[in-house]
Amino acid sequence: LKVIAYGLLFHPNAYLRNGWNLLDFIIVVVGLFSAILEQATKADGANALGGKGAGFDVKALRAFRVLRPLRLVSGVPSLQVVLNSIIKAMVPLLHIALLVLFVIIIYAIIGLELFMGKMHKTCYNQEGIADVPAEDDPSPCALETGHGRQCQNGTVCKPGWDGPKHGITNFDNFAFAMLTVFQCITMEGWTDVLYWVNDAVGRDWPWIYFVTLIIIGSFFVLNLVLGVLSGEFSKEREKAKARGDFQKLREKQQLEEDLKGYLDWITQAEDIDPENEDEGMDEEKPRNMSMPTSETESVNTENVAGGDIEGENCGARLAHRISKSKFSRYWRRWNRFCRRKCRAAVKSNVFYWLVIFLVFLNTLTIASEHYNQPHWLTEVQDTANKALLALFTAEMLLKMYSLGLQAYFVSLFNRFDCFIVCGGILETILVETKIMSPLGISVLRCVRLLRIFKITRYWNSLSNLVASLLNSVRSIASLLLLLFLFIIIFSLLGMQLFGGKFNFDEMQTRRSTFDNFPQSLLTVFQILTGEDWNSVMYDGIMAYGGPSFPGMLVCIYFIILFICGNYILLNVFLAIAVDNLADAESLTSAQKEEEEEKERKKLARTASPEKKQEVVEKPAVEETKEEKIELKSITADGESPPTTKINMDDLQPNENEDKCPYPNPENTGEEDEEEPEMPVGPRPRPLSELHLKEKAVPMPEASAFFIFSPNNRFRLQCHRIVNDTIFTNLILFFILLSSISLAAEDPVQHTSFRNHILGNADYVFTSIFTLEIILKMTAYGAFLHKGSFCRNYFNILDLLVVSVSLISFGIQSSAINVVKILRVLRVLRPLRAINRAKGLKHVVQCVFVAIRTIGNIVIVTTLLQFMFACIGVQLFKGKLYTCSDSSKQTEAECKGNYITYKDGEVDHPIIQPRSWENSKFDFDNVLAAMMALFTVSTFEGWPELLYRSIDSHTEDKGPIYNYRVEISIFFIIYIIIIAFFMMNIFVGFVIVTFQEQGEQEYKNCELDKNQRQCVEYALKARPLRRYIPKNQHQYKVWYVVNSTYFEYLMFVLILLNTICLAMQHYGQSCLFKIAMNILNMLFTGLFTVEMILKLIAFKPKVGL
Repeated sequence: LKVIAYGLLFHPNAYLRNGWNLLDFIIVVVGLFSAILEQATKADGANALGGKGAGFDVKALRAFRVLRPLRLVSGVPSLQVVLNSIIKAMVPLLHIALLVLFVIIIYAIIGLELFMGKMHKTCYNQEGIADVPAEDDPSPCALETGHGRQCQNGTVCKPGWDGPKHGITNFDNFAFAMLTVFQCITMEGWTDVLYWVNDAVGRDWPWIYFVTLIIIGSFFVLNLVLGVLSGEFSKEREKAKARGDFQKLREKQQLEEDLKGYLDWITQAEDIDPENEDEGMDEEKPRNMSMPTSETESVNTENVAGGDIEGENCGARLAHRISKSKFSRYWRRWNRFCRRKCRAAVKSNVFYWLVIFLVFLNTLTIASEHYNQPHWLTEVQDTANKALLALFTAEMLLKMYSLGLQAYFVSLFNRFDCFIVCGGILETILVETKIMSPLGISVLRCVRLLRIFKITRYWNSLSNLVASLLNSVRSIASLLLLLFLFIIIFSLLGMQLFGGKFNFDEMQTRRSTFDNFPQSLLTVFQILTGEDWNSVMYDGIMAYGGPSFPGMLVCIYFIILFICGNYILLNVFLAIAVDNLADAESLTSAQKEEEEEKERKKLARTASPEKKQEVVEKPAVEETKEEKIELKSITADGESPPTTKINMDDLQPNENEDKCPYPNPENTGEEDEEEPEMPVGPRPRPLSELHLKEKAVPMPEASAFFIFSPNNRFRLQCHRIVNDTIFTNLILFFILLSSISLAAEDPVQHTSFRNHILGNADYVFTSIFTLEIILKMTAYGAFLHKGSFCRNYFNILDLLVVSVSLISFGIQSSAINVVKILRVLRVLRPLRAINRAKGLKHVVQCVFVAIRTIGNIVIVTTLLQFMFACIGVQLFKGKLYTCSDSSKQTEAECKGNYITYKDGEVDHPIIQPRSWENSKFDFDNVLAAMMALFTVSTFEGWPELLYRSIDSHTEDKGPIYNYRVEISIFFIIYIIIIAFFMMNIFVGFVIVTFQEQGEQEYKNCELDKNQRQCVEYALKARPLRRYIPKNQHQYKVWYVVNSTYFEYLMFVLILLNTICLAMQHYGQSCLFKIAMNILNMLFTGLFTVEMILKLIAFKPKVGL
């Protein structure tokens, strides 16, 4: 019908010109093709191609039909932002994907060369079954003595084993090596691969391969995905915001025009209104001016209604008389008086803190609930809950009466309060009338804890953070919808591919399967979190026959699911977090600037007339010079103010600088220690690129140790020494040597000769560091005045480390535990290098700023964690106990012994005692629940706790398989809110802090970031230099080497060499090995010829 209506292809609005229609068309065609193929094969009697169990079914592609709802939601602006940011990021993401693929190929070829065939040896019994490993959980071993794991207890290391994970994890050929390297890059199970390789070849050098793979692949390359997505999301959000602002401006202009027209009509109507002189109106008007909107509306409505009634019927006339009576006026006056007093009481600080106190009481009541609590505590909790519910209801009614319903429901917190109170009342009624058990609905009580966010009323930065989180709800909801559709698609595909096929091992029941839709959703969500995704992939490969040709193709499904879900969709959470945190920080800084402006105005008003005139008559140029650049950093004077002030006068070139290397203390006494001089030239550069001559830190005006005056020659000489570059570099060198000596100590044999030598070296290093501190204290003073040595946090760290060493030398008895602790503190010595490396110091200062201001996020996350912990206690307290004998359900039954059979064989019975055990992580009280949920937020081992909770039955009863599958919603919501979003807020906050610190030096610059980059590029641009040899023969070689055909030829040779290296495999024939060696030698010769040609063409210096 759509093709008939719109046409197929050839005109502009045709059916297939729309991307969504094209997707529909492909889905329908694939479905028809699969149906026709199935019918044709049935007709031929060959059901294998069309049957559900025959390998890869074409019907699996029908699952893509669920993409159709994206057409409905693509018109939602916030979803459009998320979708557009992901789609537009595809091109740079493709470049990153090529980079990742390049890294994987390089490490796969290296692994192929180093570890090929090393994983197929394990320990076997000398007597018994030859092809059965001696260990229940076999691992690789080494034939060579001294390299790798040696077999014990009479077992022998022999080849013939499939390898770890049924032979899937190895480096036997290029495909297996790439899969193993990709698994290591995802950091899931990479330590197992490292230990297996160590067992096979020894632990001397393989760690270099794996550590570099994790650093380059995981920490660096894959995090580029976050940078791309964050940048694209920020751009799309700015575009959408600009479009919205323009639309609002147009609507505002239209509203203003309409309002002007209405006001003209109203003023004309008032000019001809004969009832405008009514006494009642005049009497009420001055009072109504101070009333809120809802109250004035209600009173005016009454008056207008009373004035409009002409006496059409008796009831109306009676109501009019009553409203005009003396009692009615008295009642309205008394009502207004009460509402005014109640409003003042509700808005007072006492009432606010009283409500906060009640919320804390409610929190303590809920948090005190635990497993096996006494009966009296349960009664106290019930009574307290009812009393607090009554108080919160009274608060709600009082607010409604004093503010009016319309004004009350304007506030988001008031609406939330109303919902919670009404839910509590409904809960109490249902429980008291025994319509519903208290367990199911008591979770609503825990949601009351969100009331504690009311404290943000007097906490601006926390309020801005909460506001930014609420503002991001729309983008988060759109992303969750996209994530949900993504999970549904891969769940349906998984059901088509793996439904009912994970039962290949009868001795093991697997929980992460695709046997039904809810279980498939849980499995896909688990793979998204990255926890044990490789184990599910191993099961999928084994379901299709193991590591052979058809089975290994299954890994494509899991790799695509992991990349698209974990690296693209989940990184958008962090992109949204960074974007909204930047909004919150800008809002907080704007509020700080407003407060500072108010303070300046207040000071200007309270200043003397001369100072006022000086403030008013200050010239504009001087104001520009006197502007302060605020840097959030730790200052040298130790007082740690929020801003460091730099006078712009000090940034101008000094004519007398060559004559006097030390600035006048009177002019620069306010400056911080070790502050770099700003560039005078016109080109601004990022802080990381500044390589300037540093200004010597001035001596304070006060004396040092009450002896050395600022003009003392010895003190001036000390000052000159400590500010000398050679002295600073020498101290850095000694810090490095000291750190190496600490690392070289033998912790086992304390009296060894090596420790004796290192101990003497420690005396030397401590003496040097002590001399450095004495020189600095002499130059700057100890701690009494501003700018002294101990007013800098990094100097205090230096003093602490040196003092610890001196004290440990003074107390030589090693039996004293204090001395051992003091010696442990020597490991802080490498931190002394921070104060001497400017780039490192800047990074550390940014980290300190982030830690200092990260408290708001910690508070929000802790409150949410506490709320989920309280809900977890309500749901799971006392329900995670189980008997080691699964046939027993209670602790009373779980006594005595039971029999198990090794590998399901009746000939090998094992008698084991029964034990009643709790889960490793439980929800029996709030603290234990917070610990359990914290482990879930790290994604480590959370599926085990999930399935333990799903099987939970009732208190003091054992588990029942899949008893409450719906309980998994609790864990999914927790992971989305805490792990996906709030935990990413921490990362986002550090990113925003570094961005802010990088922009601080340009705070007073008139150019924006793009303009600065443009000017910087223009000033840095240099003409390209091209070397052309003058010698005729050399020129011919140069011409060939520089030609495009030569570059293409070398690229093809590199590609062919890579293919040859990748063709090696375990078990290759001798002839194949000889052929590969000959080809590698040939390629090496060709690349040598290329090097010689380039050396001839460019000369060694130019070529390098």
